[in-house]
Amino acid sequence: MKNKVIALAFAAFAPVAFAQTSTTTTTATSPSSSSTTSTSESTNAVTGTTETTTSTTSTDGTVTTFEPGKTIVVRRTGVTDPISYTLGKTVEYVNKAGKTIEASMIRPGVPVHVYYSGPETTRTVTRVVVDQ
Repeated sequence: MKNKVIALAFAAFAPVAFAQTSTTTTTATSPSSSSTTSTSESTNAVTGTTETTTSTTSTDGTVTTFEPGKTIVVRRTGVTDPISYTLGKTVEYVNKAGKTIEASMIRPGVPVHVYYSGPETTRTVTRVVVDQ
């Protein structure tokens, strides 16, 4: 009887004592837009809380509208609908060689590679590479 009580007590506390965090990572690549999204979701077995993390992603395309300090709208390669991105406070503008350029070099018709983070509703640009 004593062994059954000890076994039952151990079974009741085992999930808390050996709490595990499960992690699911999903990576999706869209061939038509050259964009990659990596999302990681972690669930804590004890607290039941879920944390979702989205890493920086990128898209190739051509600038249709650019408002320095505010937004950039890019028409992706092979896709007719353009995407609007919010420019981050510390966005970096560089050329293909990686050298810093002035934001004034970005104008409609210029091919760019946009790096951003966040979900679709709040895509925030961290870096713009001008492909010319």
